[in-house]
Amino acid sequence: MESTNISAVRKELTPKEKQLLQEIRKRKQELITEIKKLKDDIADIDKELDSMDQLDENSQSENMNKIRNTGRKKFNMDPKKGLEYLYKNCLVNMTHEDIAAFLYNEEGLNKVKKGEYLGEKDDFCLKVLKNYVELHDFTDRNLVSALREFLWGFRLPGEAQKIDRMMEAFAEQYCNQNADRFKIPDTCYVLSFSIIMLNTNLHNPSVKDKQSLEGFINMNRGINDGGDLPPEMLKELYESIRDEPFKIPEDDGNDLTKTFFNAEREGMLTKEGGLHKTWKPRYFILKDNCLYYFKNKGDKEPRGIIPLENLRVRECNDTKKKFCFEIYAPNSGSVIKACKTDSDGKVVVGHHDSYKICAPSKEERDSWMNDIKNSITKDPFYEMLQARKKKATHLLQGT
Repeated sequence: MESTNISAVRKELTPKEKQLLQEIRKRKQELITEIKKLKDDIADIDKELDSMDQLDENSQSENMNKIRNTGRKKFNMDPKKGLEYLYKNCLVNMTHEDIAAFLYNEEGLNKVKKGEYLGEKDDFCLKVLKNYVELHDFTDRNLVSALREFLWGFRLPGEAQKIDRMMEAFAEQYCNQNADRFKIPDTCYVLSFSIIMLNTNLHNPSVKDKQSLEGFINMNRGINDGGDLPPEMLKELYESIRDEPFKIPEDDGNDLTKTFFNAEREGMLTKEGGLHKTWKPRYFILKDNCLYYFKNKGDKEPRGIIPLENLRVRECNDTKKKFCFEIYAPNSGSVIKACKTDSDGKVVVGHHDSYKICAPSKEERDSWMNDIKNSITKDPFYEMLQARKKKATHLLQGT
């Protein structure tokens, strides 16, 4: 009934009214088109504003990175002046908690200067040392493993009183997190020095009389508050040092680990490798446009070296691992110029066209990718050679 009435109304419209109705409909369509165009223009403006904001943020970020780099350089010359500079530029707070976190987390700090600062006797530095040591997690770690990590973060200073304070702080933290290991912290303190001496004895070529397991056990009798430590514990520590030496960074002029001091970045990641594509933890150091990886933190020689020349880095998905990224050669069929040590300790040339690496979190992955990307160098001769190869291939296929 309603549709009949509408039809009747339409039939009653005069030609002029019908023309007006058509014009209204046309104008309505034009308005819809104009509104859509305005929305598109607004969207474009929003994108431009976002882009400008991003550029501004990037500029601020670059400026902050320059200030941080300057602060690191100043710290590496004079720790207190470096920290004062970073404080004035609002990058650290002058609290012992914040300074400790900076020393623990910041990469590129000179390990000699870190050791000197952490060993200072004034009340503020003593609190920094306490907070710094408390940032380490030694829970359920044997003493050798804990020492490897602790002593790799800085170089022990030469003064006996400074060494004493730092090792006491270490022993206290280790005992707090492993309450069932020793009766008193002094036991951990004494045993730590015994381990350092054992490492020197077993692995210094100039020492002719190597200490036996029995000699190590005898040397540590009665140190556990008058009692003896379990022989099986001492045997485990002895064998750990015997099988895998650790080297405390020393200022002896011959320390190969100096090559990796003041690295742009370092940390534990998981790397895919081997014929069976197994994932293994490796300690990575990014330095001088190369990525080095070690079996353990503190090892003096790397298991592999990846020169970051003409490579690329990207995220990659893996069914078994999260937060993965891949370092790869951009041209199909290209092999990355890298080397590694085989099971016999011989240096061999790698044959990888990519390296898959897994980080513990998305933030760590993104940060590593960014630092690696910034360390990649480009050789123009390489690009010319690849272009020439590509051209030659096309010509060959054309014939």
